[in-house]
Amino acid sequence: MSGVERIAAAFARAKAERRVALIPYLCAGDPDAATTAAILAAIAPSVDVIEIGIPYGDPLADGPTIAAAAQRALDGGMTIDGALALARDASREDGPPIIMFTYVNPIVQYGLERFAEAMFAAGAAGAIVPDVPLEEIGPIRSAFAPRGLALPLLVAPTTPLERAAGIAEASDGFVYLVSRLGVTSAQREPDFDWIAGRVARLRERTPKPIAVGFGIATPEHVRRVSAIADGAIVGSALIDACAGYRGDEAVARVGAFLEGLAATA
Repeated sequence: MSGVERIAAAFARAKAERRVALIPYLCAGDPDAATTAAILAAIAPSVDVIEIGIPYGDPLADGPTIAAAAQRALDGGMTIDGALALARDASREDGPPIIMFTYVNPIVQYGLERFAEAMFAAGAAGAIVPDVPLEEIGPIRSAFAPRGLALPLLVAPTTPLERAAGIAEASDGFVYLVSRLGVTSAQREPDFDWIAGRVARLRERTPKPIAVGFGIATPEHVRRVSAIADGAIVGSALIDACAGYRGDEAVARVGAFLEGLAATA
C-alpha cells in the first residue's frame, strides 16, 4: 500500500472499532537516538499513526517543550538522515504508518526530490510541513504524489471556512485541525466548543478524517476529541512525560502515559 492508503486504513480501523485514532509525536533523537528507537518499538502496537519530528533550530509552530526537545536532539547530533533512519527501522507494513514532521527550510536545504525519495525508501507514509501555505504546496505535492506519500495540511483557528475547505480538499491522509491560536503546548486548555463547531463545518465540506492537535494532553482531552473528531495528536504532553529520562525508564513512562490516553480513546 502507498503511504496515503496506509494512513486511510489506520483511520478506517479506528473508526470501525468506534474509537479515535491515537497519534503520538516524538522528536527524533530526544534525548538520544537509541531511546527514540526503543520508544518507537514499544508504542507501535498501541497507537494508530506516529509522527516523528525532525529537529530544527527555528521551529515556528512548536512551543517550549518541543523546541527544547529539538535542541536536545540537535545537540546530540541528530540529522535528517538520522531521523529517517529511525523511521526506516521502525516502519513495518503491519505497523502504524509513520509521518515525518518538518519545516520547509530543512527540506529545501536537503533537496525536495532527495527528501521525498529518502522518505519513500525509509518506509515513511508522508510528511507534515506546517509552514508551507496552500498556494505553495505544488512542488512538494509533485515530489510526494508519485511516491504515494501523504501531505496532511493544517487548518488554523483563524482560517476562514472557504479557505479551510480548500485546504481540506488538498490535504492527503487527514486534515490536521489546530485546536487554538499559538504554538504547541500542554499548558493551555483547548476550546472544545470551538473545536466541535469547526469539525462540524469541515465535515460538511470533506469526507477526509480530521485529527485535532495542539494542546491535547490528558485522557479527558482525548475522550472529548473522540466524541467529535477522528484523530487525537499528542506531542508536548508526551515529551513532558519522559523528559530527563533515557532508555528503559523513558520507554516505561511513555508507555504508561499512552496507556492512560488509550483507555479513553
